[in-house]
Order: sequence, then C-alpha cells, then structure tokens
Amino acid sequence: MLSNALRGHLAELGIVSAKGRNGTAELLRIIADGRVSPAVCDILEVLARQYDAIGTEIASIDKNIMALHRACEASRRLAEIPGISPISATALVAEIGDWNAFGSGRSLSAWIGLVPKQYSTGGKDRLGRITKQGNRYLRWLLVVGAMAVIRYRAQARNREATMAWPIDGAPTDEVAAVALADKIARMAWAIMVHNERYKEPKLLLAA
Repeated sequence: MLSNALRGHLAELGIVSAKGRNGTAELLRIIADGRVSPAVCDILEVLARQYDAIGTEIASIDKNIMALHRACEASRRLAEIPGISPISATALVAEIGDWNAFGSGRSLSAWIGLVPKQYSTGGKDRLGRITKQGNRYLRWLLVVGAMAVIRYRAQARNREATMAWPIDGAPTDEVAAVALADKIARMAWAIMVHNERYKEPKLLLAA
C-alpha cells in the first residue's frame, strides 16, 4: 500500500518507475536525492520512512521464519515440494499439527478449501467451483505457490522438469493454479503421513 501511494503521488508529478521492488527503490532514491520540490519531498519522506520501517520489520520476521524452518525437519521436507516455500511449509506444520487426523489427501485439501463442489446430473458427476471454505491463509499460500510453478514452467527452457505436473488443459492459469494447489496439498499429506520425501514424477516416454 505504501509503495502504491508513493507511485501514485510521484506519477502526478510526471515521475514513473518500473514495477516491482526495483521500481520502488528508484522512487525512494528520487525522494532522498531531493529531485522533487521541498514541500512535496517533506510529505513523501513520511511515506518513505514508513516503507523502510516496515521493510525492516518484514526482514526480521522472515529471518525468524527461516530459523524455525531450518530447525524443523517436517518443514524442510515439505519445502522440497515445488510450490511450497519455507513460509508455506512452516504455516502448514503450525496449522495442521496432526496430519493423521485426515483420512486422505482429499480430506486435507477439502479442509483447506481447495476441493471443487460436485454435482450429479444424468448419472454423471460434474465439478464446480471450489468451496472456499476452510483455512483461507493456507489456501492463499498454496495457490500463490502453484502460480509460481506455472510461471516457472512457462519460462523454463527445459520444460521436462515441470511437464509431469498434471495441469494441462485448464482454461486459464488461475484455474490451473487452483487444481495444482489441490494436488500439492494432497502430495504434502502423503509425504507427511508416510514419512517420505518428495520425488520428482517420472515422465512416461513413448515407446
């Protein structure tokens, strides 16, 4: 929010930067160098100080999370799964606790809110939207992680590393991300319940 506020105020002065953290850093340098009028600079420096303070707090929190992650064997195993970061891994460990409380990976995924509703018409089962019930924070982390996997797959030169992930055929990346997040949750359950480690799926080669 602070970054967007800085961009908006400076854009009104005709100063536009690139997107992302690098762009924000450039705007902060412009303010620090006094390349805007003193009256405007005094106001923008308030936002800049708040941005720096929050950045310092976030860095401290990230450091603590990484320390917890390195000290937790379960968290380290979960982070081996593509799409699960140390933040996601520590959150899963903290929120779920007893993985055996869920009878299957689908039960865990449903608890998180990633399983689609099912409809039966004419003897056929149809899948609808996900329920969005359950743990919103874990659902958000897994969907964001799944989007990262999809973007990596699109950009990777060697697509074989991610080609085994069953997300082809989805109408949009968002739908694919939810489907992939569901599979990541089920995979996490299997790894934790069976005390295993992640193994990259092997591709089936045509004869």
